Amino acid sequence: MIQHDRLFIGGDWVAPAGTGTIDVVSPHTEEVVGRVPDGTAADMDRAVAAAREAFDNGPWPRMSMAERAAVVARLAEIYAARQNEIADVITLEMGAPITFSQLAQAPQPLGMLQYFAELGASYAVEDERPGMFGPITVRREPVGVVAAVVPWNVPQFVIMTKLAPALVAGCTIVVKPAPETPLDSYLLAEMVKEAGIPDGVVNIVAAGREAGEHLVSHPGVDKVAFTGSTAAGRRIAGICGEQLKRCSLELGGKSAAIILDDCDLPSAMGFLSIASLMNNGQACVAQTRILASRNRYDEVVQAVADMVTGQQVGDPADPATGIGPLVARRQQERVEGYIRIGLDEGAKAVVGGLERPFDRGWYVAPTVFAGATNDMRIAREEIFGPVLAVIPYDDEADAVRIANDSDYGLSGSVWTADTEHGMDVARRVRTGTYGVNMMNTLEPSSPFGGYKASGLGRELGPEGLSAYLEYKSIARLG
Repeated sequence: MIQHDRLFIGGDWVAPAGTGTIDVVSPHTEEVVGRVPDGTAADMDRAVAAAREAFDNGPWPRMSMAERAAVVARLAEIYAARQNEIADVITLEMGAPITFSQLAQAPQPLGMLQYFAELGASYAVEDERPGMFGPITVRREPVGVVAAVVPWNVPQFVIMTKLAPALVAGCTIVVKPAPETPLDSYLLAEMVKEAGIPDGVVNIVAAGREAGEHLVSHPGVDKVAFTGSTAAGRRIAGICGEQLKRCSLELGGKSAAIILDDCDLPSAMGFLSIASLMNNGQACVAQTRILASRNRYDEVVQAVADMVTGQQVGDPADPATGIGPLVARRQQERVEGYIRIGLDEGAKAVVGGLERPFDRGWYVAPTVFAGATNDMRIAREEIFGPVLAVIPYDDEADAVRIANDSDYGLSGSVWTADTEHGMDVARRVRTGTYGVNMMNTLEPSSPFGGYKASGLGRELGPEGLSAYLEYKSIARLG
């Protein structure tokens, strides 16, 4: 069992203020595989104080951006050497199939570190613009102390969407990992220490909701960066609004994959298996609404059903596994509740249903619903599990209408033999990311975020760095 008895605050391993602990339970075996301190409000106060001191009086914000970028590049080199370890720990604590952890959970955070290090090496912190009475200098300065509150589904990925740009910008940060997945953050803390990042610039305190809200509302925090549920995002937005505190929110999704009639189904299903079922369906960008024309509806249903039944369900540590367990018993019960809702609403489970694949572990049967309509709850609410609904449409305009008929707008895709026509469809769907004959893989160089209830602001790309900068205009005469 992996055990830690300290928190990473002020560049050192310190004893927690309280005596509570967080048990990390394997979703596969239901056995305790790790234990860490449960951070308290007092621990958050210490972490914010350390970050505040490092920002107000430390060297980090006063270094050039290029100097900070060089340190982040060094962190990336250290991270690269420990990718396999990171992948193994994430699979252990939250049940991601090891192949997904090795292809995404560990490499994508590394890619972000590398990207922002390269961007920061040549980023213009100041530029000159003509003004009415003389030149104007537009200057970019770090926003300050950042609170990063992250979920359990892709823990390192989400941490890095915040940590990498915040560091390059010159911010200091307090990271609050989810209580389900605190173990990987300890590896990150070790790497931060080894990279020589000054004390107090990065602080990591795993904790539950109460301590997390204390961190979000702390007067010493200048910006909150949150990824999680839309309900929690609304609460955080309210707190930040009251305090006029900057915030960025990456929230839920209910993305639609539009299958046009000229689509080559066997080819599309290979990509859709990832786009719809990645991370056991626990992905905000998952394409869980499959839109098929009435002309090919039965054919598409069969193709999706075959794709899902072709996935091996089982031990996430087994490289042959395509779908593992859900993160917790409550998530298992939540997803099963939605399967029951779908059946009650009149949809037909052509694959899966309520029978659990195994007696032990938080598994649900991967499920495909046919006969679904876009007004059903299984088509409107984020389920966060391996449950897909195949929805018929009349024509292309109807498909776009259905795709846009959602409270969310995070991702989506279109599948067609005509790529240029697919681009036209992509421009008509109101989402922050989109793919034509592929899933948008969240490139570090391009902005990521959503429309509507999928969030506020953008992460990644130059836009993601701008989210951690304040803009100052300096006018002068002579």
